[in-house]
Amino acid sequence: MLNILIVDDDKDLCLVLSNFLVKNAYSVDVAYTGDEGLKQLRSRDYQLILCDYKLPDITGIELLQKIKILNSEICVIMITGYSDVKSAVATFRYGANDYITKPLYPDELLITIRETIAKNQTRLQHRTGTPVEPELLKKSNVPNQTGAVTYIIGTSIQSQAVQKSIELVGPSELSVIISGETGTGKEFVAQSIHRYSKRSGSPFMAIDCGALPKELAGSELFGHTKGSFTGAVTDKPGSFELADGGTIFLDEIGNLSYENQVKLLRVLQERRVKRIGANRDTAIDVRIIAATNEDLSKAVKDGKLREDLFHRINEFRIELAPLRERKNDIMFFANFFLQKANQFMNKNVTGFSAEVQHLLTHYFWHGNLRELNNVIRRAVLLTLGETIQVESLPREIAHTNPIQGDGEIMQENVGMLKSIAWTAERQAIIDALDKVKHNKSKASELLNIDRKTLYNKLKLYNIVT
Repeated sequence: MLNILIVDDDKDLCLVLSNFLVKNAYSVDVAYTGDEGLKQLRSRDYQLILCDYKLPDITGIELLQKIKILNSEICVIMITGYSDVKSAVATFRYGANDYITKPLYPDELLITIRETIAKNQTRLQHRTGTPVEPELLKKSNVPNQTGAVTYIIGTSIQSQAVQKSIELVGPSELSVIISGETGTGKEFVAQSIHRYSKRSGSPFMAIDCGALPKELAGSELFGHTKGSFTGAVTDKPGSFELADGGTIFLDEIGNLSYENQVKLLRVLQERRVKRIGANRDTAIDVRIIAATNEDLSKAVKDGKLREDLFHRINEFRIELAPLRERKNDIMFFANFFLQKANQFMNKNVTGFSAEVQHLLTHYFWHGNLRELNNVIRRAVLLTLGETIQVESLPREIAHTNPIQGDGEIMQENVGMLKSIAWTAERQAIIDALDKVKHNKSKASELLNIDRKTLYNKLKLYNIVT
């Protein structure tokens, strides 16, 4: 029986979720604070944690980071309101597996849990050789659990350019950097490059550097010997050894510590790896594909990333445009996700109303393809007829772009509101910079945005620092 921990201060919600999951053959524990959740995690093994983004004693990101230190392999699904989707998406860089928005629907939650656990089990199988439990795959109802990944190419000019780049660089041995916002499909592109390469029959190892606790990153990447540190009870090969002959995908490479960046550079230059505590090196043959959602050139200037490492991995670059900049792809992917959702839920929703198509095409999509997938899945769940209607969409999307009404007046009001919002945001940035004496790192933390976003806004608002 799989163990699930729910961390949420809403006791009524915890009771409902607990009863529902127990009826579906899960063992469930509940914690109402982050501290209580961590205590339970130290005393029992869990396969998945459902964690509210807002807790009374700790933020969701802080709790997520502590969870990953205690157990880097555990699945974490964030619970959030739809207005906080942008914040929920940010948790992926710290190791979150998925998010689900309130109000929670039991069937949607169950699908998300099963899919998340099954994907994590498959990933563990690739990394450790541990067989996936057959019951998990049966319950998950998720296709392609043998490691094959369906990568769908969109119809936009940007998507076609990405496909050409994949076909061009795939057969080569060049190291590749894939850049793009969270949810744009960087790992899918990496897998596609691997399939086009001469290494396609060898392992593909995906490592989320953002989810690796600094204390364990070296062991995860390079391996360790028995007794090399507290908790090292057996010899363990690292990801580079396990990926020998194949491809290793380092997601959010900018999150690696300086020490591990030095070790990584040595591995790339010498094609040899040394386990922590070992006396000898092991020869390896691995291709590197790295991914990031930040500007690595700026990371180099800021001292977060070694310049020699950057140049070593920056042999070829693929940039993935955010979904909002390739509107031609939105309905293409929406229909693909519609087919997937129908399969998962045994439904036969045939399409989208014209109004829904308009709303989907004009929404901002903070979480890109991942957010679109979640929205379509929920809409299919809520749809009783043949086509998805506006009432099946989250309120934030349904009220984004009124289709009918006083168009000119609406545009004027939108322009006025934007002007007010931009003025307020510009002043907030200036105030934050003044407060921290123009230290951009501290200012970005104070504003709860990443440095890349801050730099973009400084340029947008013409703020000189």
